Amino acid sequence: MPKAAIIGNTTWGNTLATLLASKGIRVKLWVRSEGEVEELNQKRRDCFSTSRIEEAVDGADLIIWAVPSQKLRQNVVQARNYLTKSTILISAAKGLEVDSGRRMSQVMAEEIAPSLRRQICVLSGPNLAKEIARGLPAASMLAAQEATVAGKARDLMGSPKFLLFTTDDVVGVELGGALKNIVALGAGMIDGLGLGDNAKAAFITWSWGEAISLGEVLGARANTFYGLAGLGDLIATCASTLSRNHYVGYQLAKGRSLKEISASMSQVAEGVYTARAVRQLTRKLNLKIPIADLIYRVLFENLPASDAMADFNELTKRE
Repeated sequence: MPKAAIIGNTTWGNTLATLLASKGIRVKLWVRSEGEVEELNQKRRDCFSTSRIEEAVDGADLIIWAVPSQKLRQNVVQARNYLTKSTILISAAKGLEVDSGRRMSQVMAEEIAPSLRRQICVLSGPNLAKEIARGLPAASMLAAQEATVAGKARDLMGSPKFLLFTTDDVVGVELGGALKNIVALGAGMIDGLGLGDNAKAAFITWSWGEAISLGEVLGARANTFYGLAGLGDLIATCASTLSRNHYVGYQLAKGRSLKEISASMSQVAEGVYTARAVRQLTRKLNLKIPIADLIYRVLFENLPASDAMADFNELTKRE
């Protein structure tokens, strides 16, 4: 029987645990405290929870980090002494590390032994966890530099209701998953301002063009941004009320502060951190991304969402 370890007691982590267990895979879920262990082991019978990282990853064919992007590095560090060359290492986080601007696979590569780096894989796509947890169908991308690694991960994780496709464009898959969250913040602002679907469609179109241009500069293939990990994820995140990033944008447009909104949420809106990381990254590279800069200013410089959308209109007139 194959074995899998899920790092992170998040909504996505628990959903992935259920998916894998339904395929007959023995799943261990790593959580931070003994209190969580006791609660989860009483509540679920399809997987085993533990607060001991070495117990969670022992003998695992597959380890998935389903944690917020800003927590990935420290969680990889905790597990790295127990990793083996036969284990596939998957990041299911969608974001960029704020301080370094690194993609999640880069963060993982920096913290594990060089001999294990070929085992790194990333999972990204239109995957609203609450829908998948209800048994609704979904599709996603697995990206790895080694085709065999992505293929093995697909065989272990895929199912008729969770279709998986593979690519070697790790950069494109990761950036698509990260940058669409910034766009979703803006889409939420437009909905919060009541500007309508026509305005939102125009905003998404121009914003995604900016994201594709940035992705190409950073080494991604443009066509990846039109696939599941790009356009597919973008549509789901900008349109669904289940999207945390859309929710944050909507609430900002209603006049709530970012601090207040964040305090009211139990899960992280990755676009907030990604907007900051992108701002720092593009300044280092001397790149101009005016639409993402507007979102950044709303988040961190108290620019009213209504003013940001007015500035967006002025930007489009100069295109």
